[in-house]
Amino acid sequence: MLNLKAILLSLTASIGCHFAVYAQDTVRYTGNTVVNVDYHDGRLAPVLGVHSKQIFRANREHPDQAEGFGFTYNHAPMLAYWNNTFYVEYLSDKIGESVPPGQTLVMTSKDGETWTKPVVVFPQYKVPDGTTKEGVAGVAKDLYSVMHQRMGFYRSKSNKLLVLGFYGICLDAHDDPNDGQGIGRVVREVLPNGKYGPIYFIHYNPKWNESNTSYPFYKKSKKKAFVQACDELMSNPLMMMQWVEETDRKDPLIPLKKQYKAFSFYHLPDGRVVGLWKSALTAISSDNGKTWPANAVRAPRFVNSNAKIWGQRTSDGQYATVYNPSEFRWPLALSVSKDGLNYTNLLLVNGEISTMRYGGNYKSYGPQYVRGIEEGNGTPPDGKLWVTYSMNKEDIWVSSIPVPVTDMVATHADEDFAKMPSGKELDQWNTYSLQWAPVGIDKAPDGSRALALKDWDRFDYAKAERVVPQSKKLAVDFTITPAQMSNGQLDIEFQDAKGQPCIRLTFDSAGVFRTKAGYRNKTLMKYEANTTYTIKMRLNADTRFYTMNINGKDMSPSLFFAPVTSINRVMFRTGDMKHFPDADTPTDQDFDLKNAGEPVKVAAFYIHSFKTGKY
Repeated sequence: MLNLKAILLSLTASIGCHFAVYAQDTVRYTGNTVVNVDYHDGRLAPVLGVHSKQIFRANREHPDQAEGFGFTYNHAPMLAYWNNTFYVEYLSDKIGESVPPGQTLVMTSKDGETWTKPVVVFPQYKVPDGTTKEGVAGVAKDLYSVMHQRMGFYRSKSNKLLVLGFYGICLDAHDDPNDGQGIGRVVREVLPNGKYGPIYFIHYNPKWNESNTSYPFYKKSKKKAFVQACDELMSNPLMMMQWVEETDRKDPLIPLKKQYKAFSFYHLPDGRVVGLWKSALTAISSDNGKTWPANAVRAPRFVNSNAKIWGQRTSDGQYATVYNPSEFRWPLALSVSKDGLNYTNLLLVNGEISTMRYGGNYKSYGPQYVRGIEEGNGTPPDGKLWVTYSMNKEDIWVSSIPVPVTDMVATHADEDFAKMPSGKELDQWNTYSLQWAPVGIDKAPDGSRALALKDWDRFDYAKAERVVPQSKKLAVDFTITPAQMSNGQLDIEFQDAKGQPCIRLTFDSAGVFRTKAGYRNKTLMKYEANTTYTIKMRLNADTRFYTMNINGKDMSPSLFFAPVTSINRVMFRTGDMKHFPDADTPTDQDFDLKNAGEPVKVAAFYIHSFKTGKY
């Protein structure tokens, strides 16, 4: 009896130990912050210093202002850094998801700020007439392929950069290009001069080979280093894990033959590999991706729907996951972990949703399908975490995220932009910058360098936001020049830590500088174009009153239009805050907006200096 009792105690201890190890040995979220999907920013605190930039704006009406084709479904971008250059690859369909024709394009940038016009790397591909798919009704006739790839780039040990795509087949608008019945995967070498080598098939799906496809097999290349790079790629299990959806379900190249979607990975300090998939599925491999547990598990307390999640080790030795922490595809947020397993916080990367200008099949609202730079695919010298994503499956964006990641600012602002070191002026600012509503340092009307917000986008705005030390009593001084008085708008909001505004000042399109006073607006003064205004404010969250002095003239004290317990942010925005879509908005938009590709008259505002403090 004693022996049996001892055995049972031993087994209990063993099982308890096993579950204790298991409980610690998976990715999990241990923080207490969750998003409020009634707001596009989720009411999250922003990561300090994030610069989010629209690098491609779809335009059907004026294709020459976009990529030359006018395609309005643009999605699934991938990112690499090679030869001192950023590369973003994305796939594109004419109108909606998986509705042919489709193609894949690449954009490049030397600094992450200025980007080239997209170049087609994998063009539209004719599907042979008579092609069928098992279990799918229909026969191909005058049909073109659609692109679908979960892997965009691979840098070899010999420093060759490959760009990859996959030609899938969709026989109708609800067919899947990633069902294992597509044509095959294609590859090109990215050349140091910015051009691309010939297109080859690197891998065929069943029924397809060199005799019935339009490009040669990669083994036919006379460039040995290119062939070796392709062979090296296919010998790497972690690369093959990214091929699972498009490749035949029984393909021996794939280590884990489960239909988990959109694999990303990173290495832990002990050499093990963390895998992440859509819906926050996760597993750990102990042999560099050769084998995996039979089933992935949902990362405990991670919230993520059917959208991509990105994970990587950051330049400070910590880890970050970037994803949509809701059942919707907003906001885009980030969580940090010291050990790669326990993620402790939830901060904002991009809390905006641009207006969807063009409807289309399966187009979802929000910043989504995020990807960073995969291990081995380059390291930008600035040490930042760079990510790319699509907005509404329509436009392509990048965000640069300072490392170490923080949402706290230690000191008050004291910024005279004309006197600050070039390139460092906006280190403490968060910016939301579009092709037609850019934010950046530019020359003001008086010739000095200033923080400029410009806007000729009828559907969106430029935004610059400064986090300041949380204060119940705050002094704010800034100098600003509106370049016009008969068009455009600039809102200046004072907000708490969750983005709730308590004061909103507005330079409106009728030459009036006003403040929001409850339901109504209160005129402060008329303003003039190209006149500089020095505005000094004193805010008191306890009394809810604030005072203002404009160019030496005191205004009468005013009351906050909404109560806050403290002030934590000051925001400049060239348009009204957006509330559409919301959690009750129908999933798919099947209409286009009027004048979707047409600009409006340019408006510009120049902030010369910005200073905060106690009083």
